Amino acid sequence: MVSITNRRNIPDFTDFYRAHHLTTGVTSLGMGTASGEILDYLGLEDDEKGVFFCIITKHTWKELARGLRRELNIDVPGVGIVFLIPLSSIGGKRELQFLVEGQKFGRGEESELKDTKFELIIAIANYGYNEMVMDAARAAGAAGGTVLHGKGVGLKRAEQFFGVSLVSEKEVVLVVTKTVQKNAIMQSIMEKAGVDSPAGTIIFSLPVTETAGLRMLEEAEEEA
Repeated sequence: MVSITNRRNIPDFTDFYRAHHLTTGVTSLGMGTASGEILDYLGLEDDEKGVFFCIITKHTWKELARGLRRELNIDVPGVGIVFLIPLSSIGGKRELQFLVEGQKFGRGEESELKDTKFELIIAIANYGYNEMVMDAARAAGAAGGTVLHGKGVGLKRAEQFFGVSLVSEKEVVLVVTKTVQKNAIMQSIMEKAGVDSPAGTIIFSLPVTETAGLRMLEEAEEEA
């Protein structure tokens, strides 16, 4: 789940999510880019944005959707937007338990988008360790990645799952790869830069339905 709102509203959103047992996630900062005409139409202001990412189940979303409308007035222009992206996999059983603790979850609940050619791997690592993550990814065939800066939420609970304390400052590494390479890349990151390493990386992937600008990856697949 991705929540985007004005930075001043982020505390209200995080308090709301915490009250609904969503205590783990990553917050990042951004800037709105919509044109003045669109901003006027939507009733939005051209200001700094806050972005909150977390993992939720379908059951949790049903409860959140009602609360977002009733408690945060999400349908009022200018409050913000919240949307879901299907999740295809999470690296590790402990990581799964950590990300969905407190939520109703059934095994086998997964994305229906199973025939995609590409996937987006998202690795959330301790600040300063993005190169360790990328070295592990490249060792399994990844071409490159993009790094975002963020702050972890609810990381005091991490010790009971992993036996280590995770720092709050985070680097989010995004890697787009062919679906057939996804498992090998995720496994390499888990082994070389996972939660038991200084990087403390938690990793999961999202299905990519359409792409542009990935000609080199597509040509490599055709030559293979």
